[in-house]
Order: sequence, then C-alpha cells, then structure tokens
Amino acid sequence: PPFSPWGMTVGVDDDQTTLTAAQIEVLETLGATGDERPRFHPNLGRDLHASLNTELAQLVPDDLADLPLFVTKRTLAMVHGCRRRWQHEDTTDDFAWTPAIARGSVSHKAIELGIHWSGETAPLHMVDEAMASYEHGDTGLGYYLQGIEPADRAELRARAGERVSAFFECFPPIEPKWKPVTEGRLKRTLAQERVILQGKPDLTLGVARGAQAGKVVVDLKTGAPMPDHRADLRFYALIDAMMQGTPPRLLVTYYLDQARPVTEPVTEAVLEAEMTRVVDGVRLMVELRTGEREPDLVPSPSCRWCPLLDDCEHGQAFLEDRADRLGLEE
Repeated sequence: PPFSPWGMTVGVDDDQTTLTAAQIEVLETLGATGDERPRFHPNLGRDLHASLNTELAQLVPDDLADLPLFVTKRTLAMVHGCRRRWQHEDTTDDFAWTPAIARGSVSHKAIELGIHWSGETAPLHMVDEAMASYEHGDTGLGYYLQGIEPADRAELRARAGERVSAFFECFPPIEPKWKPVTEGRLKRTLAQERVILQGKPDLTLGVARGAQAGKVVVDLKTGAPMPDHRADLRFYALIDAMMQGTPPRLLVTYYLDQARPVTEPVTEAVLEAEMTRVVDGVRLMVELRTGEREPDLVPSPSCRWCPLLDDCEHGQAFLEDRADRLGLEE
C-alpha cells in the first residue's frame, strides 16, 4: 500500500475507500516515511528571520508612503515582472469582481467546506454553500454575489463546480489525522513593522516534529504551468519557516485540469534563494514608490488579465504573437 504524507499506510481494499490511480499518485507523490523526512538546523527559522530583517531594515525608509509595505505572492510576481502593472495596482483602486475572478475564491471555499464536511460532499452543493457563506459576510466578494446577474451566477457556479469536482476526483479523502489546514494564514512582520509578508496557501497537510520537516504545502491551479507557481510556494515556505522554525518538507503545485502534481523539496538553498527574491522585490517596490526607478513594461501571458491591456500595445502584440505560435483562438 502507498504511504500517506505522514507515515501512516493507506490500504486499498474492500474495507476502505477504493482509490483511483490519480488518488494513489497523490498519496505516493506527497508521501514519505519517517526516514525520508529531512532534518534542519534548529536555529534555521530564527537565522532566516534575522538575516531578512536586517536587509529589509536597510532598504525601507521610515518616511516611505503608505507604510507598512505589504508583500504577497501576487505583488512579488508583478514587481519581478511588469512593473508598470505593479505601479498601477499600487496607486489605484479600480478592482472589479467578475465570474472568472470570483471562481478561485469560491472554489477554494467549497473545497475547504468539502474537506471538513460531515457526510457526502456533492461538489455543486459545496459551491452553493460557499457562495452563501460569502453572501452572508461583509466582504467585497459577498457584496458582488448579492447583486450578481443570473447568467453570471450560473457561469460562476459551473466553473467553480468543475474545479471542485476535479479536486475530489484527484485527491483521496483527507483524514483528520493528516492535520489538514485550508487557506491558513501566514504572516511575518519585519523591519520594525515597515514590511509585512503574508500569504494563504490553498492546503497544508502534516506538521513538523521538532527539527524534522513534515508539512506539505499544496497550491491548486488550472491552466498552463508558469514559473511564478513555483515561486509562490517558495514564498509560503519562507514565511512558514520563519514562523515555525522548521520549514515545510515538500511544495506541490497540483494542476487540477491535468491531474498532475509538480513538486519541489524544501532545502536551505531554496529558502535562501527565495529570501534573495523577496529582498530584490522589496527594493524594486521602494524604488518605484520613491521615483528612483521608472516602471518598465514586461509582457507575459498574464497580460490577459491586466487592466491596462486595452491601452498597452506591447501586451496586445505579445498575446497575438503567442496565440499565433500556439495556434490558439482569441
């Protein structure tokens, strides 16, 4: 039988849930025996925090506008990519919900409910419960759902249901003893509260045992793999290492529409590389806010979702060329 991610064997027989090949692959990919779990230096988390804190304190001036500087996986990806888009989103507030944007939040909430639900979990029922939960809350998404058009609601429900169905088809039943946490908040304050790193992984499983790593961090995606996906998980691992002292063991990007996991073991080199990326990202944010750097434009596949696309010839040309090369229809 395959090993679960935390050392308990999971049998596949008539007395237990019959697992599909995709579900068994998840167990085998995320799994590790006790001997396979790496050990880290007990002071690693504190050392990472001290080093990063020192570097950021030298970068961020006390008089920088709009302190503290909030750093997330999204802002890091943008500032290391198209800095014109980062500046636009940093200085304007023109965000608008759409069914495509809301799909991710609704899907993740539905998966969270399904993991912890008592009894049968029908994906569309979980989606309905997730949408109702948001509608009864005091959030931007809640207000959007309260006034959403029927056609947009149907589109959102269908697309979110597709993603939720894929998760429960691909993942084995999540047992409570695996210590699942859905959308758990990660946060670390640095540089005398002038910089705040924060994140919210889709799913974590397991915990560390002393200095021996045991946690697996999972991000759920659809669509083509992107370099930012691996960077997102490294960012989570860095914050978690500073918070807990012991880093996660494994980072997993799971592509639901392909039933395919892409993994990366966590090492000290991975954490140090991500720390350098965070420092470089914060330096760019500070330089853009103070006017020391002009916001250069870097086209990429994410131009599809950029609010500046209608007026950006470079982004439009990039997407047209990419569609021609890949044989995609608009």
